[in-house]
Amino acid sequence: MDFNALYHANFKLLDDAVTDWSTLVKHLVDLKKDAEDDLHKAAVKADWAGVNAQVSKQFIGKTAGEFGDAHTQATTIHNILRDTRDELKSFHQQLTDAVSRGQKKNLTVVDTGGGKFAVMGNTRPDWSSDPSGKTSATDQKDVDDLRDEIQGILSKATESDNTAKDVLTAIVDQTRMGFSDASYKDRDTAADAVKEADELAKLAKKDPDDLSVKDFDRLNAGLKKYHDDPLFSERFAKDLGPEKTLSFWANVSDPMVTPDLTHERREQLGELQKNLGLTLATASQSDTADMTEWKRHMVEIGDESVQGKRGNVLGFQVMSNLMRAGDYDDDFMKQYGKSLMETERKFTSDGKHTAWQRLGFDPYLNHMAGDSGFDPLSGYLKGLSNNPGAATDFFNDDFIPKDGDHKEAVSNFKYLFEDRHWPHESNSDLSRGESTDGRNNLASALEAAATGHPAGELPTGDTPAHTPGQAKLFENIVSSISDDNGRITDHSYMSDSMGQIASEYLPDIDRATTDVDRHPGEHDAAGQAAWERLQKLYPVQGTAADMNHSDVSRFLFAVGQDPHGYAAVEVGQKNYMGKLLEYHLNPDLPADQRPDHDMELTVRDIARHSGQVSGTLAMGRNEAVAGPADLKDKDFDHSVAQWKNFLSGTVGTGVGVGTSFIASPAVGAGVGGAAGTATSMMLEELFKDAEGSAKDDAGAKIGKDWENGNQANMKYTSAAAYNAAKQYHLSGDVATWAEQSSSQGFLEGGGYMERVGAELVTDI
Repeated sequence: MDFNALYHANFKLLDDAVTDWSTLVKHLVDLKKDAEDDLHKAAVKADWAGVNAQVSKQFIGKTAGEFGDAHTQATTIHNILRDTRDELKSFHQQLTDAVSRGQKKNLTVVDTGGGKFAVMGNTRPDWSSDPSGKTSATDQKDVDDLRDEIQGILSKATESDNTAKDVLTAIVDQTRMGFSDASYKDRDTAADAVKEADELAKLAKKDPDDLSVKDFDRLNAGLKKYHDDPLFSERFAKDLGPEKTLSFWANVSDPMVTPDLTHERREQLGELQKNLGLTLATASQSDTADMTEWKRHMVEIGDESVQGKRGNVLGFQVMSNLMRAGDYDDDFMKQYGKSLMETERKFTSDGKHTAWQRLGFDPYLNHMAGDSGFDPLSGYLKGLSNNPGAATDFFNDDFIPKDGDHKEAVSNFKYLFEDRHWPHESNSDLSRGESTDGRNNLASALEAAATGHPAGELPTGDTPAHTPGQAKLFENIVSSISDDNGRITDHSYMSDSMGQIASEYLPDIDRATTDVDRHPGEHDAAGQAAWERLQKLYPVQGTAADMNHSDVSRFLFAVGQDPHGYAAVEVGQKNYMGKLLEYHLNPDLPADQRPDHDMELTVRDIARHSGQVSGTLAMGRNEAVAGPADLKDKDFDHSVAQWKNFLSGTVGTGVGVGTSFIASPAVGAGVGGAAGTATSMMLEELFKDAEGSAKDDAGAKIGKDWENGNQANMKYTSAAAYNAAKQYHLSGDVATWAEQSSSQGFLEGGGYMERVGAELVTDI
């Protein structure tokens, strides 16, 4: 900061800028509210179809979100400008006061050019005389003190100016387009984040032999505090660099390299891994040139040995374990996955044998719960489970392209789900037992890829309708499990994800149970009419999955053999059936959206095909209870009852409806419908019965008594239909129609499963 610039500072322009940004922030508050209340909420409620369901709804949601980010960024910029303006005014006043005090001591401050200044004592007699006529020599100490005071003021003003410039530049550079969501209450908070990033990166760069327990604790605490801070994360990742990032984790997590540190902080290694991963995930979202290069280079060195103390692991093995936590940038995940699978092909000779098998003295790279981390696919798939967009593209991408001896391309899905020789893995904790993490992470990644939202979550109103890539993947999942149900039943821990996926494709599944030809001939008028009616009976937003009845039945039979998979689909189907009845019985539904004008036929079809799904699931449940698996009926009832807790208070499209259902205004967006609706009342009854059955070993059970399952299904379907009719003040035997057709469908589901999968079924 130049002496003259601060001493003669005119703050009018800066004052005007602060005022303008304050005004902008106030305007953006209103725009943000309008975007959320008018644009976003209206888009969620709208009846989208076709491309609009996939593109427009998502685009409007993102656009509305940009107003929120614009408000956040404008507020942060205003806060930084305001604080910097106030500080510079304070330094200006301090400088003015210091010069004035110097003048009273016969000292003059002059600008010497180039931003420098000098303090000089007055040597002329008339300058050094006071009114009393006494004369005093200039005190050199006064000169030095004034010089030091002014230099201190200028240094602090320079720091204030520079930190403001740095953080403002960093915030603006965060995104190439749109606005950053980085939020800071003042300039110092942002500056502290950047400073802390620099200091922690220096610690992480230290030789592992020199890294103390105190250093470890500071790193862990700092990353935990700041891992969601965009400026901190980007600065830390840039300072550390890709190579040092990999070598740091490879060294600090290896007891052969850091025995004392590992001994003292073994229990905290998983937390450090998580905090480091979350920090890098946040950093990856930055669009700065530095982070763009960081991501490119990290992919480039993935198949190279890490420059650690031992050097016997590749970059992919280390980085994949840091991907287990956080939501990494989509493009980075896609490029990383492509390069990783190229390395997988090379190491497995195009998938012919196993790779990544950990041997006795190889390091454990994963210290979060689960496998050793030696197989990079496990950590990467866990990362994909948090990143739906990248996951969908990854599974639909080719592992082996169509060329040479390969008449058909082998997708990443087919390779990983059907063909891969998975390495034997042990757990990273002290139990060292066998780990199933690899395939379980595969199932979670498939859940994200097929549903469009992170695994373990339910869809919301913001979740886009199914895309062609998602629908294609679900078709492949159903076909693969139909072809060999052991792909799930031999790995039952994957069934919870398969069940959740199925629960979000119930419109597509119910369509398949009708056996209506989706591709009628051009001159097949009856076929065309049947297909058009089916589309109205089971309306779908976005892209519908195209499956046949037998594949769907085999798939449901396999998923139904696990309590978690069974519960997800059974609760989902009951929820979907209730909402569908509310939708079609609504008198305000436009005529062109009705499958026909025969209410009885509509109700019977909905109840029948819903019953078929439940009947097929019950076959799977029966198979599990009667088979070698140590499962009991109450295990299934307990899983059903748990859904009451999962759905409680959730707002969104919900399980069993997913992102494909087109809701009428009366249906609403609540998971079980608003309290008192047909759907919510039916689900409450379902959960109440399940809770009681899970606690009571007495009485008939579905697996032991097929008829009991049929009666229960009739009960819930009848209740849903009755309450839906009551909700709209409709007369007629709606409940009777639903009850009768539900029973018919339930028995048909069991009978159909016996015919198409006789080798799979033990007994009813």
